[in-house]
Amino acid sequence: MKAIVAADKNWGIGYENKLLTSIPSDMKFFRETTMGHVVVMGRKTLESLPNGLPLAGRTNIVLTRDTNYKVKGAVIVHSKEELLEEVKKYEDENIYCIGGGSVFELLLPFYNTVLVTKIDVAYQADTYFPNLDKLPEWEMTEEGEEQTCFDIEFRFTKYERKEV
Repeated sequence: MKAIVAADKNWGIGYENKLLTSIPSDMKFFRETTMGHVVVMGRKTLESLPNGLPLAGRTNIVLTRDTNYKVKGAVIVHSKEELLEEVKKYEDENIYCIGGGSVFELLLPFYNTVLVTKIDVAYQADTYFPNLDKLPEWEMTEEGEEQTCFDIEFRFTKYERKEV
């Protein structure tokens, strides 16, 4: 399983259930990377998407504790165990966790790769991704060229779990 995330200097990823910023090339990268694959997310992340609807062209799996929660076009699971059972139906390299913070953290032990758009700004955030630079089992294996969108500098990076 992989994770795909845009994070600021402090590994902040969101504030009040919204992304910290919108970078068109990051959105394009996200869309192209996840299209045709499986995206795993929490309920609040689903509700933060346009119109609160599942992402088109992808298999959407939503984790929620609410046993009555239903969404047309999404597979709903209610526990980590149920989620892990559900994702066994798909090829591991085609599964992307897309948030939010608690789901990213819950599934961290199951990722082999994390694609991080690193944004060179510190925003006000209330949701964070674990700081992979401080976790010994992770290493940055790719770092793209610095890019600029308006006045925001960012780069696409890839982290991989070290072989133990």
